[in-house]
Amino acid sequence: MERNELSGAVAPTDPTREIAIQTDGLRKSYGTVTAVEGLTLTVYRGELFALLGVNGAGKTTTIRMLTGLSVPTAGTARVAGYDLKTELQAVKTVSGISPQETAVSEGLTVRENLVTMARIFGKNAEEAARCADTLIRDFSLEEVASRRAKLLSGGYQRRLSIAMALVGDPKVLYLDEPTLGLDVLARRQLWKLVEGLKGRMTVILTTHYLEEAEALSDRVAVMARGRLLAVDTAEGLKAATGCASFQDAFIKLVGEEAEA
Repeated sequence: MERNELSGAVAPTDPTREIAIQTDGLRKSYGTVTAVEGLTLTVYRGELFALLGVNGAGKTTTIRMLTGLSVPTAGTARVAGYDLKTELQAVKTVSGISPQETAVSEGLTVRENLVTMARIFGKNAEEAARCADTLIRDFSLEEVASRRAKLLSGGYQRRLSIAMALVGDPKVLYLDEPTLGLDVLARRQLWKLVEGLKGRMTVILTTHYLEEAEALSDRVAVMARGRLLAVDTAEGLKAATGCASFQDAFIKLVGEEAEA
C-alpha cells in the first residue's frame, strides 16, 4: 500500500493484479542527509510506472536501492517476488537498468557492445550473436550496427543503452532519464520503442519531461525531498489537484511540498 499525501489516505493494493515491486518504509540516508524517506509503494507487473520529481527528489536513489546498487538504510522491498535484503543476487538477475549516463563502451561497435553484454550474462558465442541480432532488429539499429558507439548520435546511444539493458531478459526495466538531452524527433522515436515494451515487462521511468510521463505511463508517482507525495494516473492527479494540465498538477504538488 502507498500513502497518497493529497488526501492522507492509504491506498489499498489491487488483489487482482500481480505485484512486481513492493516497498515498505524504504529509506536511504547519507550521514545526516536523508535522500529517500519511508517510501511505501506498489508497482504492478507489466505496468509502465513513472517516478517524477525535481532534482534531489530521490528518484535515482530509489532506483539504485531497488536494483541493488545501493543498500537501504531501513525498510524492505520485494522485486519480482524476491526480497531485496536476502535475495539480492536474484533481484539483480531480474532487473535491467539504462542509467542516465549510458553504459555503452565507446570503443566498441553497436554489435560488439551487445555481444559483450550477452557473454557477460553467460550466453555462448552463438547465443550472444543471436541475441545481438534480435536486439539490433528490435531497436532499428541495423544501419549503425558496425559503427563504434562513440560515433553514434545521442538518440542511437540511448537506443543501444536500453537494448543492452534487455540482454538479460529482465522482468523489471529501469529507464533513468532515457531521453535527457535528445532533440524532439529523437525523443519521439524513443517513445515508440518504450511504448513497445509496455506489457512485456514492468518499466520504471524517471524523466523531467512531464509530457513524456503523461504520454507513456500507466501511473505516476510524484516525489519531493525524498518523500512520496502522490500516486495516480496523470488524469487522476489532474482531477485531485483541480488542474487542467498535468504540468500544473505537478507544479502544485511539488510547490506545496516546498512551502511546507
